[in-house]
Amino acid sequence: MKYFYQARAKDGKIEKGTVEASSKEAAALLLQKYDIFVTSLVEDVPPGILFKKVSIGQKISKKDLAIFFRQLAVMLGSRVPVVQSLKSLAVQTSKENFKEKILKIAQLVEEGRPMSDAFAEYPEIFSSFYINLMKSGEASGKISESLFYLSDHIEREHDITSQVKNAMIYPIFVISVLVVVVLIVMFGVMPRIADLLKETTTKPPLFTTLMLGFYSFLQNYGWILLIAFFLMVAFIIAYFRTQEGRKKYDKLLLDVPFLGDVLKKVYLIRFAESVSTLIFAGLSINETLKITADTIENYVYKNIVKETEESVSKGDKMSSILQTHPKYVPPFVIQMLEVGEETGKLDKTLMEIVNFYQKEVKRAVEVFTSMLEPVLIIILGVIVSLLAISVLSPLYGALSAI
Repeated sequence: MKYFYQARAKDGKIEKGTVEASSKEAAALLLQKYDIFVTSLVEDVPPGILFKKVSIGQKISKKDLAIFFRQLAVMLGSRVPVVQSLKSLAVQTSKENFKEKILKIAQLVEEGRPMSDAFAEYPEIFSSFYINLMKSGEASGKISESLFYLSDHIEREHDITSQVKNAMIYPIFVISVLVVVVLIVMFGVMPRIADLLKETTTKPPLFTTLMLGFYSFLQNYGWILLIAFFLMVAFIIAYFRTQEGRKKYDKLLLDVPFLGDVLKKVYLIRFAESVSTLIFAGLSINETLKITADTIENYVYKNIVKETEESVSKGDKMSSILQTHPKYVPPFVIQMLEVGEETGKLDKTLMEIVNFYQKEVKRAVEVFTSMLEPVLIIILGVIVSLLAISVLSPLYGALSAI
């Protein structure tokens, strides 16, 4: 950031100019090095900056973090100073809220704080997993390698999440189109059909009678149905936000056919990759499991990891604890863990689990999408056909009666 300053030199002469620094305090310290006394320091606000501030609410995505850590790793690996690297990356980002945080981190590092401690000031963005990986890199003198590893971890996590989200785009689109079509028919066409049938003695077909009955119900009691729906949704959301509700929700998700199988693989990927990454960084098994438990969102798997950490601290093997949960940890994972524990290459065998299940998740999502598409098309075709029959049959009967 650029600041306008007014200062007094040793000889009493007034000096004016601009200085670039990460904050007002840093600018003042920089000017003091030139033996001048600062009397005024004002930030230079470029035209249009007020409009940029609107973007403060922009979400910092996993993709943003992966790119940021990879670029930071490259710059530190090239022996660029930490503060200079952070300021350079802050200029490149287009998200104002992220830029401000990076500059603040640069300022803290400039004041003498370790980089990991500076990043820890923003736990809502940089989790304990990120911070511990940085601390390990700082302690071993391999901060660049640790950041590369962290970037790869975030990218893999982002890819898995994107695959699952992308698989849901098509069904959501089809269902939305179907809802719109039904609403148009119910509130745009059915009132005219009802008026037409009143003027004729033709008996409407079964589907039309049902549609007219449903339209009449919505017209008289639709507001009650709408209020009840929103109250039910609000109650469900409020309940699932409680600790007990969250537990039941997490367990219920894992029991859903197909979706539960995919989610189990996703959580196993996160578990295996987190443990592998932290072991590679030099952390102990106990520390690794404690941090991993915090990174897993599902209550069932979080409890399994916590139980494993407690048992490992007593001298038990990780594989022997996890095999007591066959519903959530398959034999394949147990066997790979046993091999890793016996050979002393646990981090590498865990990454084999990650690579295997990543392919499994990708394959499962592709199969789900390919199967879902024809099913949704058939359902959409049947419903649209019934709507067409309900609308066209009374029109045909009315024309025949003329």
